[in-house]
Amino acid sequence: MQNLKELQENIKNANNIIIFSHVNPDGDTLGSMIGLSKLIELNFNKKTTNVIIGRKPDTYAFLNSIDECRSNNDIDKETIYDLAIAVDVAAKDRMVDMQEVYFKAKKSINIDHHITNNGYGNINIIDANASSCAEVIYGLAKALNWEINQETAELLYIGILTDTGGFRFENTSPKVFNYAAELSEQGANPTKLYRLCYESKPKAMALLNAYAIQNAVFKENDKIAYTIITKEDMKNFNAKGDYTEGISESLRQINTTEVSMLLKESENQTTKVSLRSKNIDVAKIAETFGGGGHHFAAGCTIQKPPKIALEKLMEEIKKSLYE
Repeated sequence: MQNLKELQENIKNANNIIIFSHVNPDGDTLGSMIGLSKLIELNFNKKTTNVIIGRKPDTYAFLNSIDECRSNNDIDKETIYDLAIAVDVAAKDRMVDMQEVYFKAKKSINIDHHITNNGYGNINIIDANASSCAEVIYGLAKALNWEINQETAELLYIGILTDTGGFRFENTSPKVFNYAAELSEQGANPTKLYRLCYESKPKAMALLNAYAIQNAVFKENDKIAYTIITKEDMKNFNAKGDYTEGISESLRQINTTEVSMLLKESENQTTKVSLRSKNIDVAKIAETFGGGGHHFAAGCTIQKPPKIALEKLMEEIKKSLYE
């Protein structure tokens, strides 16, 4: 509770606040950071909060308030903020290229639910047992008796919904259902939000997903499933960066799969990796390459092209598979 009191006091006393997401904002990141921004406006009457994301994913364009988010390129990096808050950022190097601004702020807060988070903020509110960062934020809002309106209820519900895979993943606890019910009572419409998050994919995204799964490769008696998406593939499908979301989960659904991964070719000979598993701790694998996440869902960026990154990943996965 002490951390929550410190969080409240720092928000109350701050004249300028900045909130950061991680480099690949998903439903939980967006719901959590925009939801927190709206909670601060609602409960502290502070309308100068800057919400920073590296890009605005097309798949969450339905969020009206996403247009209020700013790019890291729009921010004067010389400004010293009273308060910098990182939301859903497992490691400091995942912070939209804004570590310098975060760490020179007068106070820094780190709100997260990743088990690999090492507590890099001045104030750390980390619950590795929570399904999502949105669950953490809703919990602290309840504990601090913050007012929650329909808009914030919808944003936090989206965070919980998407990070539990529509209440299908292992992180779906009784507490998650209780929170979802409370947010529904406060204005979040489960049917509408499910359709917006899961049944409104752009055509190019659906086609890219189908292509990636069709070209998947299976190794070690089909225990390992992976697919590679190149920059050329993204261009051919006219796909945006977030259109690869869900591919690694689809490969994990195959009954023989123990570990699934998506390797996405990025700029400057780097590869972005999404890891999923049924029983193996892929967070440890991701940490080997400077990433992190959860036991059964993690990610990292490897400073090598996909084929070399694949070789390195296979070495680590086989160790975990047969240890």
